[in-house]
Amino acid sequence: MTMMRVAFGQSKMVVRPIPAFLHFFVYVGFVIINIEVLEIMIDGLFGTHRIFHGLGGLYDFLIGSFEILALTVWLACVAFMVRRNVMKLKRFSGIEMTAWPKSDANYILVTEILLMTAFLLMNAADAKLQTLGATHYISAGSFPVSQYLMDLLPNHESALIILERSCWWFHIAGILAFLNYLPHSKHFHILFAFPNTYFSNLEPIGEFTNMASVTNEVKAMLDPSFIPAETEPGKFGAKDVKDLSWVNLMNAYTCTECGRCTSVCPANITGKLLSPRKIMMDTRDRITEVGKNIDKHGAEHQDGKSLLDDYITREEIWACTSCNACVEACPVNIDPLQIIMELRRYAVMEESQAPASVNAMMGNIENNQAPWKYSPADRFNWAEGN
Repeated sequence: MTMMRVAFGQSKMVVRPIPAFLHFFVYVGFVIINIEVLEIMIDGLFGTHRIFHGLGGLYDFLIGSFEILALTVWLACVAFMVRRNVMKLKRFSGIEMTAWPKSDANYILVTEILLMTAFLLMNAADAKLQTLGATHYISAGSFPVSQYLMDLLPNHESALIILERSCWWFHIAGILAFLNYLPHSKHFHILFAFPNTYFSNLEPIGEFTNMASVTNEVKAMLDPSFIPAETEPGKFGAKDVKDLSWVNLMNAYTCTECGRCTSVCPANITGKLLSPRKIMMDTRDRITEVGKNIDKHGAEHQDGKSLLDDYITREEIWACTSCNACVEACPVNIDPLQIIMELRRYAVMEESQAPASVNAMMGNIENNQAPWKYSPADRFNWAEGN
C-alpha cells in the first residue's frame, strides 16, 4: 500500500502543487505514450502500418489521447527547464550540484522535448500522407494536436515520407538510447522508485534500530543472570558503503536530486555544511567507485578510501539534528538519516571520536544520569522555596 500510494499515486509530490502538477503529466505521459511504441515497433518488424487500427473508434481515442499527453509533456518539460535555468530555484543549487548533476537534468528534459516533438511531427506527416492517399499510409487515427502542424510541412509526398520515417526512427532510437543512459543518470528513479518505496521503513519515523550486541550488554548489566546467545561480534556502524544495508544503497540510486530534503533541513537552512541530498549523492558516487574497483582489481581490492572522511565529512554528520524532516520530505521515501546515524555509530563506537560537546554529554549521562553537569542530588534545587 505504501508503494501504491507514494510511488504509483505520487502522494508526497502534492506538498509542492506546481511541480506536482507538471510532474503528473510527465509521469502519466511517459507511461501511456510508450504504449504506442509497441505499435510502431511491431510495424517496423513486420512492415505494417498502424497495425492496431482495427480497434476502430477506440484506436482514434487512443491516438488522440497520446497526442494531448505528448503536448502536456512537452509543455511541462519546458516549464521545468525554465524553473531550473531561468528562474534558478534555490533548491536546485548547492555545493553538491556541480556541472554534471545540472547537465544531467537538462539532458533528460531536452531529450523528452525532442521525443515529443518527433512524435507529433511523425503524426502530422502521417496524417498529411493519409489525406494525399499515399500508398501504405492507411486512413487511421485522430490527430487533435498534430493537425495544426500539417500546414507547416511540405506538400510533396516523398518529402513527407522522409520526414515521417526520420521522426519514426528518431523516436525509436531515442527511447532505446534513453534506456541505456538511464543507469548512469539520476533518472534511474523511474525504475527504482517502486521497489524503493516497497522496501521503505514502515516503523514510526524517527525510531532507530538497536544493535543486538549492545542490547545484550545492557541486559547483562541489568540482570546478572542473563546469558546472551553467542553471536559473532560485528562492526558498529558504517565507515564505507560495504557496511551499509542494501536498502541504503538502493536509496542512493533512487535519489533524483530534487533537493526537497535539503530545502527543509534545519541544519542546512541555518548555514551548516549538512545537505541530505549530498549524503545520498556521495553514497551513490562511492558505490560507483567501489564497483569500478571490483571490476578492475577484484572484490578484495582496497583503495584506501571510505565514505566517511573521503566523501562525507564529520562536520556534516554531526550537524544533523535527527529531526527526520528530510525523510518526511522525500517523494520516494529515501532515508538519509539512516546513513548519517550509521556513520555516527562508527565514529563513536569504533573510533571513540565524537565532538567535545557530545563527549561531555555522554560523560554527564554516565556520572550524573542526565545530560547536564549537575549532581543528581541537586536535581530538585529549583523547587526550593516554591
